[in-house]
Amino acid sequence: MKTRFLSFLILILIVSQSFGQKKDAAKSSTKAEEGYKFTPVVEIKATPVKNQAGTGTCWCFATTSFIESELLRTGKGEYDLSEMYIVRYNYVDRLKDNFVQQGKGNLGQGSVGHDFMIEFTENGIVPDEVYTGLNYGMPNHNHRELNSFVNAVATVPVQVKKESDQYLSIVDAVVDTYLGKVPASFTYKGVGYTPKSFTATLGINPDDYVEITSFTLFPFYQQGIVPIPDNWRKANYYNVPLDELIMTMDYALNNGFTVAWDGDVSEKGFSHSKGVAIIPELVKVDEYPGAEKTRLGKMTAEERAAEAYKFSKPFPEVKVTQESRQEGYDKNVTTDDHLMHLTGIVKDQAGTKYYITKNSWGTARNPFGGYLNMSENYVRAKTIAIMVHKSAIPAEIKTKLGI
Repeated sequence: MKTRFLSFLILILIVSQSFGQKKDAAKSSTKAEEGYKFTPVVEIKATPVKNQAGTGTCWCFATTSFIESELLRTGKGEYDLSEMYIVRYNYVDRLKDNFVQQGKGNLGQGSVGHDFMIEFTENGIVPDEVYTGLNYGMPNHNHRELNSFVNAVATVPVQVKKESDQYLSIVDAVVDTYLGKVPASFTYKGVGYTPKSFTATLGINPDDYVEITSFTLFPFYQQGIVPIPDNWRKANYYNVPLDELIMTMDYALNNGFTVAWDGDVSEKGFSHSKGVAIIPELVKVDEYPGAEKTRLGKMTAEERAAEAYKFSKPFPEVKVTQESRQEGYDKNVTTDDHLMHLTGIVKDQAGTKYYITKNSWGTARNPFGGYLNMSENYVRAKTIAIMVHKSAIPAEIKTKLGI
Protein backbone atom coordinates (compact mmCIF):
# COMPACT_ATOMS: atom_id res chain seq x y z
CA MET A 1 0.00 0.00 0.00
CA LYS A 2 2.84 2.41 0.87
CA THR A 3 4.51 1.71 -2.45
CA ARG A 4 1.29 2.34 -4.37
CA PHE A 5 0.63 5.49 -2.39
CA LEU A 6 4.12 6.84 -3.09
CA SER A 7 3.78 6.03 -6.77
CA PHE A 8 0.46 7.88 -6.84
CA LEU A 9 2.02 10.96 -5.19
CA ILE A 10 4.91 10.97 -7.65
CA LEU A 11 2.46 10.77 -10.55
CA ILE A 12 0.49 13.74 -9.18
CA LEU A 13 3.69 15.76 -8.78
CA ILE A 14 4.79 15.00 -12.35
CA VAL A 15 1.38 15.96 -13.77
CA SER A 16 1.25 19.14 -11.64
CA GLN A 17 4.76 20.15 -12.69
CA SER A 18 3.94 19.54 -16.34
CA PHE A 19 0.76 21.60 -16.05
CA GLY A 20 2.66 24.39 -14.32
CA GLN A 21 5.28 24.44 -17.06
CA LYS A 22 2.58 24.64 -19.72
CA LYS A 23 0.89 27.46 -17.79
CA ASP A 24 4.20 29.35 -17.49
CA ALA A 25 4.84 28.78 -21.18
CA ALA A 26 1.40 30.16 -21.99
CA LYS A 27 2.16 33.24 -19.88
CA SER A 28 5.48 33.69 -21.66
CA SER A 29 3.77 33.27 -25.01
CA THR A 30 1.16 35.88 -24.08
CA LYS A 31 3.89 38.25 -22.92
CA ALA A 32 5.84 37.67 -26.12
CA GLU A 33 2.75 38.52 -28.12
CA GLU A 34 2.59 41.96 -26.51
CA GLY A 35 4.35 44.90 -28.09
CA TYR A 36 4.27 46.35 -31.57
CA LYS A 37 4.26 43.88 -34.45
CA PHE A 38 5.00 45.60 -37.74
CA THR A 39 4.28 44.21 -41.17
CA PRO A 40 6.15 45.83 -44.08
CA VAL A 41 4.07 47.50 -46.78
CA VAL A 42 6.79 49.40 -48.64
CA GLU A 43 10.54 49.29 -47.98
CA ILE A 44 12.92 51.42 -50.04
CA LYS A 45 16.66 50.88 -49.91
CA ALA A 46 18.70 53.46 -48.04
CA THR A 47 22.35 53.89 -47.14
CA PRO A 48 23.65 52.99 -43.64
CA VAL A 49 22.58 55.04 -40.62
CA LYS A 50 25.06 57.74 -39.59
CA ASN A 51 25.58 59.70 -36.38
CA GLN A 52 25.34 63.49 -36.20
CA ALA A 53 26.62 63.10 -32.61
CA GLY A 54 27.25 66.40 -30.80
CA THR A 55 25.96 68.65 -33.56
CA GLY A 56 22.71 70.29 -34.62
CA THR A 57 23.21 69.21 -38.23
CA CYS A 58 20.31 66.74 -38.57
CA TRP A 59 19.11 68.81 -41.55
CA CYS A 60 22.23 67.88 -43.49
CA PHE A 61 22.31 64.23 -42.43
CA ALA A 62 18.65 63.76 -43.37
CA THR A 63 18.91 65.51 -46.73
CA THR A 64 22.20 63.81 -47.59
CA SER A 65 20.61 60.44 -46.83
CA PHE A 66 17.64 61.44 -49.00
CA ILE A 67 19.96 62.29 -51.91
CA GLU A 68 21.88 59.04 -51.41
CA SER A 69 18.59 57.17 -51.80
CA GLU A 70 17.87 59.20 -54.91
CA LEU A 71 21.19 57.97 -56.32
CA LEU A 72 20.15 54.41 -55.54
CA ARG A 73 16.75 54.99 -57.15
CA THR A 74 18.26 56.40 -60.33
CA GLY A 75 20.77 53.56 -60.69
CA LYS A 76 23.88 55.54 -59.78
CA GLY A 77 24.82 53.10 -57.04
CA GLU A 78 25.58 53.51 -53.36
CA TYR A 79 27.42 56.64 -52.23
CA ASP A 80 28.56 57.90 -48.85
CA LEU A 81 28.49 61.67 -49.31
CA SER A 82 30.06 64.23 -47.00
CA GLU A 83 27.60 66.03 -44.75
CA MET A 84 30.31 68.24 -43.29
CA TYR A 85 31.33 69.57 -46.70
CA ILE A 86 27.84 71.06 -46.99
CA VAL A 87 27.83 72.18 -43.33
CA ARG A 88 31.13 74.01 -43.79
CA TYR A 89 29.73 76.24 -46.52
CA ASN A 90 26.51 76.68 -44.58
CA TYR A 91 28.44 78.19 -41.65
CA VAL A 92 30.06 80.71 -44.00
CA ASP A 93 26.70 81.65 -45.55
CA ARG A 94 25.14 82.12 -42.11
CA LEU A 95 27.88 84.53 -41.15
CA LYS A 96 27.26 86.52 -44.34
CA ASP A 97 23.54 86.61 -43.58
CA ASN A 98 24.21 87.71 -40.00
CA PHE A 99 26.15 90.70 -41.29
CA VAL A 100 23.31 91.62 -43.67
CA GLN A 101 20.86 91.24 -40.78
CA GLN A 102 23.02 93.59 -38.67
CA GLY A 103 23.83 90.93 -36.13
CA LYS A 104 20.32 89.49 -35.88
CA GLY A 105 20.88 86.43 -38.07
CA ASN A 106 20.50 82.83 -36.94
CA LEU A 107 24.00 81.55 -36.11
CA GLY A 108 22.85 78.24 -34.65
CA GLN A 109 23.67 74.88 -36.17
CA GLY A 110 20.19 74.05 -37.40
CA SER A 111 18.95 74.57 -40.94
CA VAL A 112 16.47 72.89 -43.30
CA GLY A 113 16.48 70.86 -46.49
CA HIS A 114 16.78 73.70 -48.97
CA ASP A 115 20.03 74.79 -47.31
CA PHE A 116 21.56 71.52 -48.47
CA MET A 117 20.30 72.10 -52.01
CA ILE A 118 21.63 75.67 -52.15
CA GLU A 119 25.12 74.63 -51.04
CA PHE A 120 24.99 71.60 -53.35
CA THR A 121 24.19 73.89 -56.29
CA GLU A 122 26.82 76.50 -55.49
CA ASN A 123 29.68 74.33 -54.23
CA GLY A 124 28.91 70.74 -55.22
CA ILE A 125 29.68 67.87 -52.88
CA VAL A 126 32.40 65.28 -52.25
CA PRO A 127 32.52 61.73 -50.84
CA ASP A 128 32.70 61.44 -47.07
CA GLU A 129 36.09 59.75 -47.24
CA VAL A 130 37.46 62.85 -48.97
CA TYR A 131 36.05 65.30 -46.40
CA THR A 132 35.09 63.81 -43.02
CA GLY A 133 34.84 67.14 -41.18
CA LEU A 134 36.72 65.66 -38.22
CA ASN A 135 39.76 67.90 -38.02
CA TYR A 136 39.75 68.34 -34.24
CA GLY A 137 40.94 65.02 -32.87
CA MET A 138 37.56 63.47 -32.04
CA PRO A 139 36.11 60.24 -33.41
CA ASN A 140 32.60 61.75 -33.60
CA HIS A 141 31.22 65.11 -34.69
CA ASN A 142 31.00 67.80 -32.03
CA HIS A 143 30.47 71.45 -32.98
CA ARG A 144 30.09 73.05 -29.58
CA GLU A 145 33.46 74.82 -29.65
CA LEU A 146 33.28 75.52 -33.38
CA ASN A 147 29.88 77.16 -33.05
CA SER A 148 31.14 79.27 -30.14
CA PHE A 149 33.92 80.63 -32.35
CA VAL A 150 31.47 81.25 -35.19
CA ASN A 151 29.32 83.35 -32.86
CA ALA A 152 32.37 85.18 -31.53
CA VAL A 153 33.83 86.23 -34.88
CA ALA A 154 30.36 87.22 -36.15
CA THR A 155 30.28 90.27 -33.89
CA VAL A 156 33.31 92.02 -35.42
CA PRO A 157 32.04 92.98 -38.91
CA VAL A 158 28.74 94.09 -37.38
CA GLN A 159 30.58 96.41 -35.00
CA VAL A 160 32.90 97.87 -37.64
CA LYS A 161 30.19 97.74 -40.34
CA LYS A 162 32.44 96.02 -42.82
CA GLU A 163 33.37 92.50 -43.92
CA SER A 164 37.09 93.06 -44.46
CA ASP A 165 39.35 90.68 -46.37
CA GLN A 166 41.02 89.87 -43.07
CA TYR A 167 37.68 88.98 -41.48
CA LEU A 168 36.78 86.68 -44.37
CA SER A 169 40.17 84.99 -44.02
CA ILE A 170 39.53 84.48 -40.31
CA VAL A 171 36.14 82.90 -41.08
CA ASP A 172 37.79 80.44 -43.45
CA ALA A 173 40.50 79.75 -40.88
CA VAL A 174 37.93 78.95 -38.17
CA VAL A 175 35.87 76.49 -40.22
CA ASP A 176 38.98 74.96 -41.81
CA THR A 177 40.59 74.46 -38.41
CA TYR A 178 37.66 72.41 -37.17
CA LEU A 179 36.34 70.79 -40.33
CA GLY A 180 39.37 70.74 -42.62
CA LYS A 181 40.32 72.57 -45.79
CA VAL A 182 38.19 71.81 -48.82
CA PRO A 183 40.23 69.94 -51.44
CA ALA A 184 40.57 71.66 -54.81
CA SER A 185 40.84 68.19 -56.37
CA PHE A 186 40.82 64.58 -55.18
CA THR A 187 40.92 60.99 -56.35
CA TYR A 188 37.92 58.74 -55.77
CA LYS A 189 37.89 55.10 -56.86
CA GLY A 190 40.89 55.74 -59.06
CA VAL A 191 39.42 58.75 -60.87
CA GLY A 192 40.45 62.37 -60.41
CA TYR A 193 37.78 64.99 -59.68
CA THR A 194 37.10 68.49 -58.50
CA PRO A 195 34.07 68.93 -56.23
CA LYS A 196 32.06 70.30 -59.16
CA SER A 197 33.10 67.59 -61.63
CA PHE A 198 32.31 64.87 -59.09
CA THR A 199 28.90 66.42 -58.43
CA ALA A 200 28.14 66.49 -62.16
CA THR A 201 28.54 62.69 -62.33
CA LEU A 202 25.75 62.22 -59.78
CA GLY A 203 23.05 63.58 -62.08
CA ILE A 204 21.13 65.33 -59.29
CA ASN A 205 19.26 68.48 -60.35
CA PRO A 206 18.28 70.49 -57.25
CA ASP A 207 15.50 72.16 -59.25
CA ASP A 208 13.72 68.79 -59.33
CA TYR A 209 13.08 68.91 -55.58
CA VAL A 210 10.47 70.91 -53.69
CA GLU A 211 9.45 71.49 -50.08
CA ILE A 212 5.79 71.16 -49.14
CA THR A 213 4.01 72.17 -45.94
CA SER A 214 0.42 72.25 -44.66
CA PHE A 215 -0.49 75.23 -42.54
CA THR A 216 -3.02 78.06 -42.80
CA LEU A 217 -0.20 80.62 -42.67
CA PHE A 218 -0.83 81.38 -46.35
CA PRO A 219 -3.31 80.07 -48.95
CA PHE A 220 -3.27 76.46 -50.10
CA TYR A 221 -1.72 75.77 -53.51
CA GLN A 222 0.45 78.87 -53.21
CA GLN A 223 4.01 79.40 -52.02
CA GLY A 224 4.94 81.25 -48.86
CA ILE A 225 7.42 81.52 -46.02
CA VAL A 226 7.14 79.19 -43.05
CA PRO A 227 8.47 81.44 -40.25
CA ILE A 228 10.59 78.95 -38.35
CA PRO A 229 14.02 80.03 -37.04
CA ASP A 230 15.89 77.49 -39.17
CA ASN A 231 14.35 78.95 -42.34
CA TRP A 232 16.84 81.80 -41.97
CA ARG A 233 17.02 82.23 -45.76
CA LYS A 234 13.26 83.02 -45.79
CA ALA A 235 12.68 80.43 -48.50
CA ASN A 236 9.22 79.62 -49.86
CA TYR A 237 7.34 76.35 -49.36
CA TYR A 238 4.40 74.99 -51.31
CA ASN A 239 1.25 74.69 -49.19
CA VAL A 240 -1.38 71.93 -49.45
CA PRO A 241 -4.22 70.66 -47.23
CA LEU A 242 -3.19 68.06 -44.68
CA ASP A 243 -4.84 65.14 -46.45
CA GLU A 244 -2.95 66.01 -49.62
CA LEU A 245 0.34 66.23 -47.73
CA ILE A 246 -0.22 62.65 -46.53
CA MET A 247 -1.38 61.66 -50.02
CA THR A 248 1.87 63.01 -51.45
CA MET A 249 3.99 61.12 -48.93
CA ASP A 250 2.13 57.87 -49.60
CA TYR A 251 2.27 58.32 -53.36
CA ALA A 252 6.00 58.99 -53.20
CA LEU A 253 6.82 55.96 -51.06
CA ASN A 254 4.53 53.64 -53.02
CA ASN A 255 6.27 54.69 -56.20
CA GLY A 256 9.84 54.17 -55.05
CA PHE A 257 10.65 57.73 -53.89
CA THR A 258 11.79 58.47 -50.35
CA VAL A 259 10.86 61.60 -48.39
CA ALA A 260 12.97 64.06 -46.38
CA TRP A 261 10.94 64.95 -43.27
CA ASP A 262 11.14 68.05 -41.05
CA GLY A 263 9.14 68.01 -37.84
CA ASP A 264 8.71 67.94 -34.07
CA VAL A 265 10.20 65.15 -31.94
CA SER A 266 9.70 66.78 -28.55
CA GLU A 267 6.50 64.87 -27.68
CA LYS A 268 6.40 62.15 -25.02
CA GLY A 269 4.88 60.00 -27.73
CA PHE A 270 8.17 60.13 -29.66
CA SER A 271 10.45 57.38 -28.39
CA HIS A 272 13.58 56.73 -30.41
CA SER A 273 14.69 54.15 -27.84
CA LYS A 274 11.45 52.17 -28.30
CA GLY A 275 11.43 52.74 -32.06
CA VAL A 276 7.92 54.24 -32.09
CA ALA A 277 6.28 57.68 -32.36
CA ILE A 278 2.56 58.08 -31.61
CA ILE A 279 0.03 60.70 -30.47
CA PRO A 280 -1.88 58.68 -27.85
CA GLU A 281 -5.46 59.50 -26.95
CA LEU A 282 -5.23 60.19 -23.22
CA VAL A 283 -8.39 62.08 -22.28
CA LYS A 284 -11.25 61.18 -24.62
CA VAL A 285 -10.64 57.46 -24.83
CA ASP A 286 -14.29 56.74 -23.94
CA GLU A 287 -15.28 58.16 -27.33
CA TYR A 288 -13.71 55.14 -29.03
CA PRO A 289 -16.18 52.35 -29.94
CA GLY A 290 -16.11 49.64 -27.31
CA ALA A 291 -13.84 51.57 -24.97
CA GLU A 292 -16.29 51.21 -22.10
CA LYS A 293 -15.91 47.44 -22.37
CA THR A 294 -12.15 47.55 -22.03
CA ARG A 295 -9.66 48.22 -19.27
CA LEU A 296 -8.82 51.56 -20.94
CA GLY A 297 -12.33 52.83 -20.41
CA LYS A 298 -11.96 52.45 -16.64
CA MET A 299 -8.59 54.20 -16.34
CA THR A 300 -7.92 57.73 -15.19
CA ALA A 301 -6.13 60.09 -17.58
CA GLU A 302 -2.93 59.64 -15.61
CA GLU A 303 -3.20 55.86 -15.78
CA ARG A 304 -3.83 55.98 -19.51
CA ALA A 305 -0.80 58.22 -20.01
CA ALA A 306 1.41 55.83 -18.04
CA GLU A 307 0.09 52.91 -20.10
CA ALA A 308 0.60 54.69 -23.42
CA TYR A 309 4.15 55.75 -22.70
CA LYS A 310 5.21 52.21 -21.87
CA PHE A 311 4.96 51.58 -25.64
CA SER A 312 4.17 47.97 -24.77
CA LYS A 313 1.49 47.59 -27.43
CA PRO A 314 -0.56 49.72 -29.88
CA PHE A 315 -2.60 52.40 -28.15
CA PRO A 316 -5.63 54.42 -29.36
CA GLU A 317 -4.48 57.67 -30.97
CA VAL A 318 -5.75 61.20 -31.40
CA LYS A 319 -7.44 61.87 -34.72
CA VAL A 320 -5.48 64.83 -36.09
CA THR A 321 -7.29 67.45 -38.18
CA GLN A 322 -6.09 70.49 -40.10
CA GLU A 323 -7.43 72.63 -37.26
CA SER A 324 -5.77 70.71 -34.42
CA ARG A 325 -2.52 70.61 -36.37
CA GLN A 326 -2.60 74.37 -36.85
CA GLU A 327 -3.41 74.91 -33.19
CA GLY A 328 -0.31 72.93 -32.24
CA TYR A 329 1.82 75.18 -34.43
CA ASP A 330 0.16 78.41 -33.23
CA LYS A 331 0.70 77.47 -29.58
CA ASN A 332 4.33 76.54 -30.21
CA VAL A 333 3.62 72.93 -29.25
CA THR A 334 4.65 71.77 -32.72
CA THR A 335 8.08 73.18 -33.47
CA ASP A 336 10.87 72.69 -35.98
CA ASP A 337 13.01 70.24 -33.99
CA HIS A 338 14.54 67.66 -36.23
CA LEU A 339 14.93 66.37 -39.79
CA MET A 340 14.85 62.66 -40.67
CA HIS A 341 14.42 60.46 -43.74
CA LEU A 342 11.29 58.41 -44.51
CA THR A 343 12.06 55.20 -46.38
CA GLY A 344 8.91 53.12 -46.27
CA ILE A 345 5.58 52.17 -44.71
CA VAL A 346 4.59 49.47 -42.20
CA LYS A 347 1.36 48.54 -40.39
CA ASP A 348 0.96 47.31 -36.83
CA GLN A 349 -1.23 44.41 -35.72
CA ALA A 350 -4.20 46.77 -35.41
CA GLY A 351 -3.81 47.95 -39.02
CA THR A 352 -2.43 51.38 -38.13
CA LYS A 353 -0.05 52.86 -40.70
CA TYR A 354 3.46 54.02 -39.76
CA TYR A 355 6.29 55.59 -41.72
CA ILE A 356 9.68 53.86 -41.57
CA THR A 357 12.02 56.60 -40.41
CA LYS A 358 15.81 56.66 -40.70
CA ASN A 359 17.29 58.82 -37.95
CA SER A 360 20.83 60.23 -37.66
CA TRP A 361 21.55 59.36 -34.03
CA GLY A 362 23.75 56.37 -34.80
CA THR A 363 22.85 52.70 -34.46
CA ALA A 364 23.51 52.15 -30.75
CA ARG A 365 20.74 54.25 -29.23
CA ASN A 366 17.92 51.83 -30.00
CA PRO A 367 17.57 48.12 -30.83
CA PHE A 368 16.42 48.87 -34.38
CA GLY A 369 19.64 50.01 -35.97
CA GLY A 370 18.77 53.69 -35.62
CA TYR A 371 15.34 53.44 -37.30
CA LEU A 372 11.90 54.06 -35.82
CA ASN A 373 8.29 53.98 -37.02
CA MET A 374 6.16 57.13 -36.81
CA SER A 375 2.40 56.65 -36.93
CA GLU A 376 0.35 58.48 -39.53
CA ASN A 377 -1.33 60.51 -36.80
CA TYR A 378 2.03 61.53 -35.39
CA VAL A 379 3.13 62.62 -38.84
CA ARG A 380 -0.16 64.48 -39.42
CA ALA A 381 0.31 66.42 -36.20
CA LYS A 382 4.05 66.98 -36.13
CA THR A 383 5.24 67.52 -39.70
CA ILE A 384 6.61 70.98 -40.45
CA ALA A 385 7.45 70.20 -44.08
CA ILE A 386 8.66 67.51 -46.45
CA MET A 387 11.02 67.50 -49.41
CA VAL A 388 10.26 65.30 -52.41
CA HIS A 389 11.16 64.92 -56.06
CA LYS A 390 8.59 66.64 -58.27
CA SER A 391 7.81 63.30 -59.90
CA ALA A 392 6.84 61.95 -56.48
CA ILE A 393 3.82 64.29 -56.28
CA PRO A 394 0.42 63.01 -57.51
CA ALA A 395 -0.52 64.55 -60.85
CA GLU A 396 -3.65 66.29 -59.57
CA ILE A 397 -1.71 67.95 -56.74
CA LYS A 398 1.09 69.00 -59.10
CA THR A 399 -1.50 70.66 -61.32
CA LYS A 400 -2.98 72.57 -58.37
CA LEU A 401 0.50 73.73 -57.37
CA GLY A 402 1.41 74.73 -60.91
CA ILE A 403 4.49 72.50 -60.93
